[in-house]
Amino acid sequence: MKTVKVGLREKSYDILIGYPLDEIGGILKKHTKGIKSLIVTNPTVAGYYLETVERSLQKAGFQVFVAQVPDGEEHKSQAEASKLYAKCLEYRLERESIIVGLGGGVIGDLAGYVAATFMRGLPIVQVPTTLVAQVDSSVGGKVAVNLPEGKNLVGSFYQPFLVYIDLAVLKTLPVEEIEVGMAEVIKYGIILDKKFLEYLEKKIEKLRELDMQVLERVVARCCQLKAGVVKKDEREKGLRAILNFGHTLGHALEALTDYKKYKHGEAVAIGMVGACRIAEKMNMFKKEARDRVEHLIEKAGLPARIGAELSVDSIVQVLSLDKKVRAGRVRFVLPERMGKVVVRNDVPEDIVRDVVTGLME
Repeated sequence: MKTVKVGLREKSYDILIGYPLDEIGGILKKHTKGIKSLIVTNPTVAGYYLETVERSLQKAGFQVFVAQVPDGEEHKSQAEASKLYAKCLEYRLERESIIVGLGGGVIGDLAGYVAATFMRGLPIVQVPTTLVAQVDSSVGGKVAVNLPEGKNLVGSFYQPFLVYIDLAVLKTLPVEEIEVGMAEVIKYGIILDKKFLEYLEKKIEKLRELDMQVLERVVARCCQLKAGVVKKDEREKGLRAILNFGHTLGHALEALTDYKKYKHGEAVAIGMVGACRIAEKMNMFKKEARDRVEHLIEKAGLPARIGAELSVDSIVQVLSLDKKVRAGRVRFVLPERMGKVVVRNDVPEDIVRDVVTGLME
């Protein structure tokens, strides 16, 4: 078991890694005066873990309510948020009541968004049940819902009260869900930690097999790396933008396919390959390094190419709607070397088109 601290002065919190779900109630009771709790989850996760979490909270003295959101990225929406507000009112939640986000990134984002906005803020406890959520989306306080025009366009920065990670829950995931989480794991090595990337190159098979010793080390290191960035730049004014490596193109692919063809990690993997190729064409990144990234992504079981059903024009058009656009210029996070990236807003459109075309071949 490990604890990673996210140091944000009065908004600081702990990430508990390797703690069993059946102990969550007792741990929460030590940190809060609240009596009521609302577990937000989906039917898939509920079938495995709802009873365990519910029983633990009840045993610790919490009054427990449950709201289930349908599975799928398309339900990370204003419509579902409104239904959750209605539940909060129905159960008469108060400012000290706790919302527990039990699930993957969709549940974490949606539950966090509702917690941030209902009564101007209730404590949110993130209990991530996917690898993507454990290493990335549950940490750092970004909460949001999607609009039809794009991903995460309505949201806030709202830090959790606690992040509680039981690594054993990953054993119930299909292997492709583990592979999807690898994209965010690999991202941290490329943008921040060359030695961590080298460790991943050696241990990627063990990670895919969910070797618990490797998994705990990897999840803890990812959380440490992200916590370090968030501490320096909580609201993405500068440094935190590097965490969007692979996400500019990735989000465009998700939006263009209505969040149905690509899982988030798959889209990010393709986006990382695209960013490395853009950097190579701009003479920033060596071909050998780009090949190394692509090899690791493929070894992790992730895609490195775009399906032929999309057009270059449609991808370029959606890129211009990205949240990270400044003064009409698309901002890309591009690698200079392993462990070092920069944010650039001067990428020529012809290079973007050339790279996207190459990713379709």
